[in-house]
Amino acid sequence: MEKIIDYKGVELHRKELIVLKNVDFTLEEGEFVYLIGKVGSGKSSLLKSMYAEIPVAAGHAEVLGYDLRTLRRRDIPMLRRKIGIVFQDFQLLTDRSVYDNLRFVLDATGWNDRHEIDARIEEVLTEVGMLTKSYKMPHELSGGEQQRIVIARALLNRPRLILADEPTGNLDPATSEQIVNRLREISRKGTAVVMATHNLGLVEEMPGRVLKCERKGISEFA
Repeated sequence: MEKIIDYKGVELHRKELIVLKNVDFTLEEGEFVYLIGKVGSGKSSLLKSMYAEIPVAAGHAEVLGYDLRTLRRRDIPMLRRKIGIVFQDFQLLTDRSVYDNLRFVLDATGWNDRHEIDARIEEVLTEVGMLTKSYKMPHELSGGEQQRIVIARALLNRPRLILADEPTGNLDPATSEQIVNRLREISRKGTAVVMATHNLGLVEEMPGRVLKCERKGISEFA
């Protein structure tokens, strides 16, 4: 299977301080992996490096065929278009409906055929079970419903990789389980998923491959 992420000896810095070093891991097409660790252990920094939000200081780092060490600034949007990002705090536009939130993303990424836009929005909302909520404003939705919309937004451009940073952090246990199930279903359809979480109970309830950030490194966690 094709490697989606290939990190060898990667080192990440924040303001000249080493956040992570000697990071080695690969992620293949359709694979789902949890990224665990304490607050400040480097989980978010590792995710941000994958979409070129923070630079890779050393080592070999390749995501979706892009070499992050040599990636030109003008090529970063092309990389990010192939990645779906799910945030803990949703980051939905509060002044427009669910449909218009999704339409905004498609407009910004070059979609211009109204019928194709409508069809794609219907498709992703159906995939996350939210088709009947397209007219709602974000404040009219529960936290779990908002997170489903965020997942739908992440799916719009058919990404090959989804990065989810604490997507269940603000949700109750039952809703958290639904969100993880949704992400795992997406991975079974061929999209690789990295999910950062500090919720070890959730990982134990829904086991899978686990990478742990600790002592400025990462390791496979059994």
